[in-house]
Amino acid sequence: MTTCTKLEKVLENLEKNPFFDKYAKKIAKFQQTSPEEFLQRVEKEEEKIQRKREKQEEEYKYYESQAKPYLKQNKQPEQAQLNSIMKVDMIQDKTKDEIINIWKDYHKDKDYICGILMPEQFNKMFERGKQYSTFLLPLPRKEGYEFIVSQFCGLEIHMTPLLWYQTHKENAPECLTLVHYTEFKDEKGIVLMRGEFDKKCINVQEAQCLVNELQLYYCTDSVKRLELLKIFTNKPDEFKHMDLIAQLESIQLEL
Repeated sequence: MTTCTKLEKVLENLEKNPFFDKYAKKIAKFQQTSPEEFLQRVEKEEEKIQRKREKQEEEYKYYESQAKPYLKQNKQPEQAQLNSIMKVDMIQDKTKDEIINIWKDYHKDKDYICGILMPEQFNKMFERGKQYSTFLLPLPRKEGYEFIVSQFCGLEIHMTPLLWYQTHKENAPECLTLVHYTEFKDEKGIVLMRGEFDKKCINVQEAQCLVNELQLYYCTDSVKRLELLKIFTNKPDEFKHMDLIAQLESIQLEL
């Protein structure tokens, strides 16, 4: 394609841009004084747009491939067994503190987060999870906040970005999955928690931030946070996303 023909094609595309009228005079002047440079700049911008589009398509294909098979709402997953991770019979005679240290050390160099819940925390969380099984959590990002959908299912809690959830619903790929192990709940007075996260979506600090937020809503007795759970579940039309951000920022100020 000759430069003249290329230029005509570029101008034709530019005229379709909704902002063309605003910058028409500047474009015309630049085109007349430096047509070659003008064309090079436009081509560079087109290459950037194309690369961005290709990246978005790759990300979409990846998350499309990660989408879960549909699970019926009433069907609960099989309860995860601690034996699938470590030999319970080898640590069941240890003290509570020893088991906590073993659990933390085991996950220290692995791509997981882990934690410990007391029975009263665990009971409150999952009782409240039955009442308010789905909720939104704001995750701080450089550009602002991203909203993450959390869902209780058995002794697991599944989290996915709101945008993915809107696209895939129950089949949405997860950015974080929390699993709770109750083998030592009665005898030792602890529940072990393990979180697996998608490193392409969130990092370890962000995963821990989501867990902390979740526990603030489901394990504590804050009147304001409990009210947000109730409104989200029972009066979704009255729910305001900005209330979540305000609540998170108030927590950060308290710290």
